[in-house]
Amino acid sequence: MSTKVVDRSPLTFYERTYLPAILGGLKVTAKHFADTVFKGKSVTMQYPEERWVVPEGYRGAPYLVKDQDGATKCVSCQLCEFVCPPKAIRITPPGADGQPADRRNAEKMPKEFEINMLRCIFCGMCQEVCPEEAIFLQKDYSLTGESRTEMVFNKEKLLKLGGTHAGIQKWKHKLEEAEAQETFPVQTR
Repeated sequence: MSTKVVDRSPLTFYERTYLPAILGGLKVTAKHFADTVFKGKSVTMQYPEERWVVPEGYRGAPYLVKDQDGATKCVSCQLCEFVCPPKAIRITPPGADGQPADRRNAEKMPKEFEINMLRCIFCGMCQEVCPEEAIFLQKDYSLTGESRTEMVFNKEKLLKLGGTHAGIQKWKHKLEEAEAQETFPVQTR
């Protein structure tokens, strides 16, 4: 394979002084100044008193949620941990002697669940893959911490920030349907 050399025209004296870029920046500044002084339109947002309106579809920080009964929805299936591209999620399953699940129709719940928010790229793959709808990306964009350890959110902090999700309790309806069914008659010949 051969290398292709691209001929570039040399910069003129005017372009080498960076005047076009400087004048372009001054033009934007003058426009914002005129809009602020004459039209009363402010360009600057006074954060944190004024908050940015988050658009629909914004992917913020992932948090764990509880169902309407206050039970943890996560069943420690570890799909989110496996699918996470930067490996920001770490789940420790309960083990044989672990704490039982705090809701019916769940075999287990995680012993430990951590998300390293410094690693998280807010891609939303964890939310997409979760079969229990236990992890959601909230519209939170202001994540701060004074150390790296503060930015590793444990299960309790994730549940507190995620709150209760008033979604569908999909397994509750399946249990009710199963209990309402009659025993299937088996006929022998």
